[in-house]
Amino acid sequence: MLFFTGFARSASGILRDQHVRSSSNDRAILDNLTFIKQLGYESKAALESGSLRGFARLMNVHWEHKKRRSPNMSNGAIDDYYCVALKSGALGGKLIGAGGGGFLMFYAEDKARLRRAMTEAGLREVRVRFDFDGTRVVARS
Repeated sequence: MLFFTGFARSASGILRDQHVRSSSNDRAILDNLTFIKQLGYESKAALESGSLRGFARLMNVHWEHKKRRSPNMSNGAIDDYYCVALKSGALGGKLIGAGGGGFLMFYAEDKARLRRAMTEAGLREVRVRFDFDGTRVVARS
């Protein structure tokens, strides 16, 4: 499930800092990014094996490590929304994108409970569907 945090942000500052630190061989950032890369492989394996709970757990691990890369990755409100989600049935989640705002993505087996809690917290759900047809042009009138 995907929820808009209400925070629009420019990711360029976070990404620029990450690039500068990576280019200067900052061991902490390089170790963090290497760990995140490994989580990507583990996430792929979890999804391919049908382990959605495992994938949810890995999203939590990813989010905790992602926040360590920059103090601007999250804020008090986003952290509060995340806690509400976990207390309301989300088994795992993370902020999508470079950080600082945008969308929170969660995996929950009780979607109605999570939807209700996040709506009460003031977030708007963005419905997500998988498309198996690939890229196509959609004409708008």
